[in-house]
Amino acid sequence: MIAAAASPELPARAALLLDLDGTLLDIAPTPAAVVVPAGLLPVLRRLRAALDDAVAVVSGRPVEQIEALLDGVPYAVAGEHGGAIRPAPGAALERPDLPALPAGWLERAEREAARYQGVLLERKAHGFVLHYRLEPDAGPALQQALLAMLDGDEADSFTLTPALMAWEVRPRGADKGRAVHRLMAHPPFAGRVPVYVGDDVTDEDGMHAARQLGGIGLRVQDSFGDAAGVRAWLAALAGS
Repeated sequence: MIAAAASPELPARAALLLDLDGTLLDIAPTPAAVVVPAGLLPVLRRLRAALDDAVAVVSGRPVEQIEALLDGVPYAVAGEHGGAIRPAPGAALERPDLPALPAGWLERAEREAARYQGVLLERKAHGFVLHYRLEPDAGPALQQALLAMLDGDEADSFTLTPALMAWEVRPRGADKGRAVHRLMAHPPFAGRVPVYVGDDVTDEDGMHAARQLGGIGLRVQDSFGDAAGVRAWLAALAGS
């Protein structure tokens, strides 16, 4: 873990946009097994107060899961890589017009997952994830099976994205960069300097969008070491 004192300073009038798994929370063997560390939620509350509410979480998880894990503390939440955005507390979800999964794809994914004892299928509104952390040798075979599935008429509408010990099928047009642009158009983020922090391949879009908007994109591994380093940095920013 990199010491918080060596971590980046926030620019004036910053807006924090934070990934969840691997950034705020330690990676767990399964998505359901993550633990919210003691002290994280009070730190996020203090940062919201210090930044005039400009704190958001941008994750591949559904918004409902993010809200449950973080007890509704972030002002705004983007879930499913921008496939669903809650721009303010209590606001209705905003969903871009995304294609539905083609008929049969989810059933094929279920059959692939069933071939391995440790592969988990995570369903999403417009896609799915095959997690193989408990069955690491299955990764290459799952990739080939999913690439074969996408090699058809619907290939231009969906993409296969690598994640940490997982493969995700999601529609093109749902990415964390678009989520950042959307959030930064809403108050209290509008007019602020975005600071995006993430650890995974899917976070690259968010980092790039933050830089496009004159802000900063930070990779966890390079700037903080791990999620514990991110939490220490946030606690230092919050005055803990």
